[in-house]
Amino acid sequence: MAQHTYPHYATEHGYLTDNLKQQYIKRSVDTHLLPENAHRISAIVSLNASNDVSQPIQFWQLYSVLGSERIVALVRKFYQLVFSDELWFSSVFSRIASLEHHVNTQAAMWVDAMGGGKAYHGGEYRLNFHHTHNAMELMNEKGAKRWIELMVKTLNDPTLDLTDDPRVRPAINTFLNFFMGKYESDFQFSAVETFGQLNPAVKRRINFLKMSSEDVEALDIADLKDALTARGIDISQLADKQALVNKALSL
Repeated sequence: MAQHTYPHYATEHGYLTDNLKQQYIKRSVDTHLLPENAHRISAIVSLNASNDVSQPIQFWQLYSVLGSERIVALVRKFYQLVFSDELWFSSVFSRIASLEHHVNTQAAMWVDAMGGGKAYHGGEYRLNFHHTHNAMELMNEKGAKRWIELMVKTLNDPTLDLTDDPRVRPAINTFLNFFMGKYESDFQFSAVETFGQLNPAVKRRINFLKMSSEDVEALDIADLKDALTARGIDISQLADKQALVNKALSL
């Protein structure tokens, strides 16, 4: 198993980073992808990716792994596909600006959101203005479908350097999925296509030895099962919640 020594690149909050982080954490707590105390877990809120490979890389930690050059290279590959695509799609981008301009602005947004510092001046206001005024023609199911297809093709390019950390691709997919979800809500469309595997859920780490009986009894069945299994305990014979609670209290 590869050993990592992150950060490989110095990180800093940008204009987008903290607000996007808080939005994602809230949504992920609500959907049980992150534990309720996620905002207090350093491996989650830090801008630096965890060296523990059991911990997923959050998208605001990607800069600590990838740095600017890899992000720019990825975005450039994507826009090369965009500008060579069918006219109905590519013309919207070419009308707005040159390929180089799109690469620079999109890469700046990614760097900013991914923990690389203040690269995208104007933050969310600028991003929202761009999609509402410049790219409105493609903010629909058809446009989203083609955008996703080209981005997946970019990410699947074997010449693309995403490092040897297998957590990077799911983190990028999660980043893209998060934004696509925002656009679906803002512009009232539904995108059927996906970017691929997303970050796995982060389970709450429970230490029964530091909990009162009341706290243990207040845990739900899923948390009890996960925590007991993590301690190597066979729960197959524990038929109900009370049995799980009793086992936890006996430790």
